[in-house]
Formats: sequence, C-alpha cells, structure tokens
Amino acid sequence: MNRVIKKTVSNICALKVPRKSFCSTEGVKVAGCSIPEVSNDHEKKQAISKVIPQYDIAIVGGGMVGMALSCFLASNPMTKQLSVAIIDSNPALGSSLHIKKEDPPDPRVSTVTPASISFLQDAGAWKYVEQNRHAYFNTMQVWDYTGLGYARYHARDVNKDFLGCVAENKVLHNALLSCVKDSDFKTTIYPLRLSSMTLNTSSMSMAEENPTSKEPPSAQGHGAELQLSDGSSIYAKLVVGADGGKSHVRELAGIKTTGWNYSQNAIICTVEHTYENECAWQRFLPTGPIALLPMGDKFSNIVWTMSPTESNNRKSITEEEFLKDVNYALDYGHGPHPTSSLSGTRDVFSWFKTDATLSTNEFFEIPPKVTRLASERMVFPLSLRHANSYALKRVVLIGDAAHTVHPLAGQGVNLGFGDAFSLSRIIAEGIALGTDIGEVNMLKKYEAERKTANIMMMAILDGVQKAYSIDFGPFNILRAAAFHGANYISPLKRSIISYASGEHKLPIFF
Repeated sequence: MNRVIKKTVSNICALKVPRKSFCSTEGVKVAGCSIPEVSNDHEKKQAISKVIPQYDIAIVGGGMVGMALSCFLASNPMTKQLSVAIIDSNPALGSSLHIKKEDPPDPRVSTVTPASISFLQDAGAWKYVEQNRHAYFNTMQVWDYTGLGYARYHARDVNKDFLGCVAENKVLHNALLSCVKDSDFKTTIYPLRLSSMTLNTSSMSMAEENPTSKEPPSAQGHGAELQLSDGSSIYAKLVVGADGGKSHVRELAGIKTTGWNYSQNAIICTVEHTYENECAWQRFLPTGPIALLPMGDKFSNIVWTMSPTESNNRKSITEEEFLKDVNYALDYGHGPHPTSSLSGTRDVFSWFKTDATLSTNEFFEIPPKVTRLASERMVFPLSLRHANSYALKRVVLIGDAAHTVHPLAGQGVNLGFGDAFSLSRIIAEGIALGTDIGEVNMLKKYEAERKTANIMMMAILDGVQKAYSIDFGPFNILRAAAFHGANYISPLKRSIISYASGEHKLPIFF
C-alpha cells in the first residue's frame, strides 16, 4: 500500500480543497466567533446562512474518540489538508481547560492500552497526557470470590514496560483537544447539536471535483447537508458519527443495532489510599466484578458492577459504610483468598504450570486499603450494543456509536481509538487514489477491518460476564481451571496479555 500511496501522491499535490468557515483559517476555530454578540435573532441567522460553509469531513461528537479522529487526520500528511467541522454542544470544546495537578480527581477514567498509547504518541497527543495526572501499571491481579480462580499478569511476561495507563477522561480529552489546537489542522468547532441530516448519495471522485465552482459540495452532487440546532447548516462530503451509544447520526442514517441490556449497573468513584497503588486489581463477585485502578497521587478508581438495587443503595449510604463495603469486597468478602504455589501452599491447579521462571511475582496480594472517598459516586446502566452496519454512503460510525461493551476489561475507549485510527488511515488511502472520501466502497473497507476485531472483543467480554453470572459448584471448578490455565500456561498467558494490550491476536496457544 505504501507503494500505491507514493505512486499516486501527485493526485494530492494537484488537489484543491475548498474551505469556507465563519472565522479565520488559523488552527481550531469556533463557528460564530466573528459575530460580536450571540443572538437568536432570525435576521442574523438568515444573514449567516446565506453562505453555507462546506467541509470535507463533519465529525458529530467531540468526545475522546471524535477528537482522536481529528488528531489522527491532522498528523497524517495525506489528510492534514482536509477541512473538518466538529459538531458538539459541550462547552469545554470552545474554551481551553486548564487542569491543575492539585485539582480533585474525576471519577470518570479510562484504561489506555499500549496499542492506543502508540496511536496517540504518533499523533503527538500523548505528551499532553503525561503533563497531568496519570498512572502506568505493569501488574494486574484477577481473582474470584470462590478462592479457586486466580491469575496474575506482569508486563515482563510479554517483554513490555507496562500493561496500560489509567488517566482521567478530562485529561485524555484535553490532551486530544490541545493536540489539534497546536497543529495547523484547519478545524471549526460548532458548539451546537445536530438536528437533521440530508444525504446526497451520488458519487464523484475528488479528482473530478470542480474546484472553481462556487456551489457547495452537495450542489455539485456529492455531499451531505447537516442542519444544526440554531437553524444553520453546513455541507460535508463525509459525516462521522462519534456521538456515543445513543448516536443521533446512527438514528438519522437509519442504522439498526443488535444487543441487550445487562441487569447490572456500574458504580464509579475515586478513592484514596495511604500509599501509592501501582497495580490494577479485579475481583469477580457473585453480583459482578469490582476493579481498583491506579490513578497516581495515591488515588485509585473504583468500577463496581452490581444489581441496580444495590447500586442505588450504595450510592446513597454514608462514606464510612461505602468504604467498609469496598474494602470487604476486595478482601475476604464473599469467600476466601486464593492460594498459589509460590505463597507456601500447593493448590490443585498448580500442575498447569509449565514455566517456573515466567514470573517471580505470581503470589496473591491483598489490594491496598481504601481510606477516603475522593469524588462523588456515579451510577450508570450497562448494555451491549452493536450497529448492524458501520458505513453507508456519506456516513460512518466510530466508537460507542458503533458498539458499546461491558466495562469489565476497560476496552471501550480503546476500541474507539482503534476505529478512529483505522478510519483515518483508510481515508488517507482513498485520497491517495483520488477516491471520493464518502464513497461507500471505501468506507466498507473500514467496516470490514474493524467489525471483526470489535465483535471478537465484545464476544469475549460478554462471555466472561455471563460465565460469572452462574454460581454452581461444578461450573465454578471448571471456571477456576480456566483461570489457572491462563495463569500457568505460558503461551496462553502471553497471548491473553498481548490481546488485552491491543494486539489483535486471539488468546490461543500460538
């Protein structure tokens, strides 16, 4: 493909992309900034709408995944000349968010895999993350309430420096926004909502476009018109739905989903310890898993899955009662600690072990005690949803707009970053070939690439969730055997770590 790109790079040199926006063409701009006053006056709307701005790409949803796509486009030589509109009513997009290290931690965090970190480093965004609170971790301990299932993973097992990094969502989002603002990428932010969308499905290659035409792309026969919440409109050759699990773009495009709601909620919050937590912990309980994730500065994040009734109760109880429940759930609550051959006893599954030198730190440890609640407690329902199609003519879905998963492995945002990176690369390849970037055949390449990877991850996470919804003696033993196999069979253990790190290889023996 590199040869194809080099061979056809002359197409790009000759390409003239028309750009119109409400503001100057320097960097990221907020639409409407040239108007001295914000007004809903009908006459002003009419004056603005006389010239309808046109863009190559309209990204609906300026969250982490939408901003990641913008970063990836800005960092690719083949796509950095594109004009991009970002439509999102979040006021944080229109102003610089100054995050201070002493700011209280946010309960909304993401665990970023090594593969996603590599994407963000190449795009120039990760350096902004490292300027704020974050925590790399190189060890993860997973066990269950029966005392039988146990596994401990270390980055050394796969010759890596770390297994992942936990960062607050506001830190990740601000890093992505800073990356775009500090580049010369021409982006206009519309602090509005998408009201409706009209698609023109006729096709024209980029090479055939008339650059001297004063008409917008849709008038030339190959664009989409997006009507915004203030009554204005914009045109775009490609509309990207990055607007979350309740995607309005997906709804307007008529794309159906398949999935179900879990009879579970997740309660999330940030807690504090007396010393630094440097490990990621996850324990499977009868009602769902509880995770304790390091955040830095002696903080950790709790993601605790339970029934809706339990989550509502635990959100309303006192801090003292809640901390007692958390420490109980991470220690002896619901069952005993597991044993391991390196902790002084030899368990029934230790014969699985095939490589005695695989790790020198496999013994079970008790997580650090939680001493203080450092944020509010938030509750949200859990579901699995998958779009039946990721791409139509002029429309493509990424992130939660295309798929939502159970949070038990922290893979949701990483799947979204993978979508954004894949789409940016395929758009670059299409431009190199002079293809209309809204052409469905090109967009279906993205769908084919990402759908398989996303469905496989969704199936694994859903399978684990369902496996731990059953509490039956013989099944518990089989489940524990699988746990110990993952811990003691070296090739399988390495494969699981690599897969969870973002390398899309199935967790099998080879």
